[in-house]
Amino acid sequence: MGMVDIGDKKEVERIAIAEGKIKLQEKTIKAIRENKIKKGDVFSIATAAGMLAAKKTFLAVPHCHPIPIEAIDFEFDIKGNDVIVRCTVKAKYKTGVEMEALNGVSMALLTIWDMVKYLEKDENGQYPSTKIYDIKVLKKVKNG
Repeated sequence: MGMVDIGDKKEVERIAIAEGKIKLQEKTIKAIRENKIKKGDVFSIATAAGMLAAKKTFLAVPHCHPIPIEAIDFEFDIKGNDVIVRCTVKAKYKTGVEMEALNGVSMALLTIWDMVKYLEKDENGQYPSTKIYDIKVLKKVKNG
């Protein structure tokens, strides 16, 4: 079994929006809001990491095709102790871009965790309340 043959499919505009959340402690949320995280601007670095991941999805997910991505956009929102990350990916191609959006949002969330882990650890070096969750595709569009 190999990759699905998409050679006969028509290139059309594809858009996908994925979302995920990371639950953090109140002190961590405060440090993010005040831009006091030791490793730098959390959302800028998470955006860069997420873009790289979205563009390289075909290298990480065996059945994904390399896709000529035209645009990637990230949105971040803080609600209570959650940081909500949304990734929108757009391309004109023969297959959808939802895996790229999911990969982008996942890496952005992992990057946030990495940047704030020193604040999230308990006295035993564990993460009793930190979690990444609710990763999903919010919307998939095929125009054409």
